[in-house]
Amino acid sequence: MSERIVVVGAALLDGGRLLAARRSAPPELAGRWELPGGKVEPGETPDAALVRELREELGVDAETVERVPGEWPLRPPYVLQVWTARLRPGSAGPEPLQDHDELRLLTPAEIWTVAWLDQDVPAVREVLRVLGAEPEAAEEAEAGAGVRAGDTRGDATGV
Repeated sequence: MSERIVVVGAALLDGGRLLAARRSAPPELAGRWELPGGKVEPGETPDAALVRELREELGVDAETVERVPGEWPLRPPYVLQVWTARLRPGSAGPEPLQDHDELRLLTPAEIWTVAWLDQDVPAVREVLRVLGAEPEAAEEAEAGAGVRAGDTRGDATGV
């Protein structure tokens, strides 16, 4: 069996709103939205990786709360796992520092107004389910998304 490489994503919540990050790199992902996060490094726990990635990408001091049930395939051998997370007291507010050019806090009603990366759609739907919000227009979001085969999330250029 081939090795799985875990990519962690954050359902960073603030007042019932979910933080979405718009990719600025690599070019084939630019303009699409994702849950912020990145690859777990050798010897690192997923929780620690997520805290590190949020510090690197958004400049925040965050903590994980709980893992969202499920695991979503990216391109082999990468899989996406998502945790709910929150900012620690005294943390700076999030800023798009690395691989992103815009951040938005979306209410459940606004979730499907951005063009999510295809592989994030089922994870976002599960986050909404866990939060008790109905995932409105999820089918439209999946149908309207267009990055699949060329998606580099999880490798050195996409994380």
